[in-house]
Order: sequence, then structure tokens, then C-alpha cells
Amino acid sequence: MVAQGLNDSFQRKEQKRTDLSGAPSMEVISSIAEYRPGEVLDLHIHHGIEAFYVVQGAQIQMPGKEPMTLATGAALMNLRDVKHGGFKVIGDTSLKLFTVHIVDKSRPLYDYVK
Repeated sequence: MVAQGLNDSFQRKEQKRTDLSGAPSMEVISSIAEYRPGEVLDLHIHHGIEAFYVVQGAQIQMPGKEPMTLATGAALMNLRDVKHGGFKVIGDTSLKLFTVHIVDKSRPLYDYVK
């Protein structure tokens, strides 16, 4: 296990990290993240691609939007430097994600944006 950086999400628990074969400036990071009811996943970007699988679905709400469900079994991707997140977990169920990041080694995993 690798220590988390200052810009990291405290809800993320890293499972494994390795260099990306054929791309010495990039790495692959797998993690489990759990966001409990009332917790917020701040708006952020990654310097690479994030793919995630919803292990346990939950209700979420973006500011000024209607609540929505991230369903168990959903698989999604966030592209390089595209803002995402910015929601609060609502209801009584935690949101659990398995994530894989393929990112630049020299950059923080999370860069928070407004």
C-alpha cells in the first residue's frame, strides 16, 4: 500500500499501484472508495483516465439538481482533465466504488476545481 498524497480523497483506500507497461511516465492505480451518507465528493479532475465500477449503489445529489441514483453494477469512465464529482451522498446507503486510474506519475491523483 502506498501512502496517500495531500490532494487525495480520505475515502479512497489504495489496493495496488504499478507502472503502465510501455509508458514509463504513467501508472495504474486500483482503489476502493466509500462515501457515506452526508459526505461530499468534491469536483475534481485526474491527469489521465479514471474507470470505475459501482460496488454498492446510492442516491447522490449535485448542487441545484434533483437526486439521482448511481446504481450497483454501473461502470463509468472519466476522461483526462474533465471535471467530475461535485455531489453529496444522500439517503441512508453508502456509495462504494472500485476505481482504476491510469494517470501521469508526476501529477497528483486528484486536482480539486471550483
